[in-house]
Amino acid sequence: MSISNDKKLKNLLEQWNSGFAATSAWMKTLGVSTQLTQKYLKSGWIEPLGRGAYKKNQDTVEWYGALASIQQQLSLPVHLGGPTALAAHGSVHYVRFGKERVFLFSPLHQKLPKWFQTYDWGNPIEHVTTSFLPENLGITDLNYNGISVRTSSRGRAILESLYLSPKQFDLLECYQMLEGMNNIRPDIVQELLVKCKSVRVKRLFLYMAKKAQLPILKFLNLSKIDLGVGDRSIVKNGIYNAEYKISIPKELIDYV
Repeated sequence: MSISNDKKLKNLLEQWNSGFAATSAWMKTLGVSTQLTQKYLKSGWIEPLGRGAYKKNQDTVEWYGALASIQQQLSLPVHLGGPTALAAHGSVHYVRFGKERVFLFSPLHQKLPKWFQTYDWGNPIEHVTTSFLPENLGITDLNYNGISVRTSSRGRAILESLYLSPKQFDLLECYQMLEGMNNIRPDIVQELLVKCKSVRVKRLFLYMAKKAQLPILKFLNLSKIDLGVGDRSIVKNGIYNAEYKISIPKELIDYV
């Protein structure tokens, strides 16, 4: 099949950036029907990534390109977050991409397309659904290997990492990432802490920020941050911190 003889195919390939998946819903906005899609598959112009998504022939689609496609073509509320976002922002303690887990965050009950969930992206995908932070607060667009991906800011990403810890992410590594955050924006962090629904996360953040002597503490209005009542046990057999009423690992307390 010649591209010049098929205007819809020509338009599709022109609109379709390298590294992106094309979802069936997006292709239909360009006038590409299910019948045409099957025609292009048989002709070898496109290849399936699973039911409902495709890649251009001889193109490579990585997980971040597929994520950007979901964000931009389907407008799903999902973003790169937690430790993976910190790595993307250049955290020196977590640049180990290889086969590391990729953490994605969405509001409660949000599902991702089945093709994205089942395709082998080379990295395990962890999809976290939670409402402990407002949906769009502290989210930015980050250029990731030439592809713009909706990603947590460093302030939001560290709170998401604390939310995952200690079950899904190590507390000490959270602290190691946080102690280098001398230039995170106080206004964004203040709003995140005020609107954060997890008392445990807020107490952990403030404990770690104080331990690391982060400059941001001078700019936070702690009187507006609800730290709840009662004790919180972060780990079993932890050491109790009376100021923030949390039981934390000895290795974190002793870490210098």
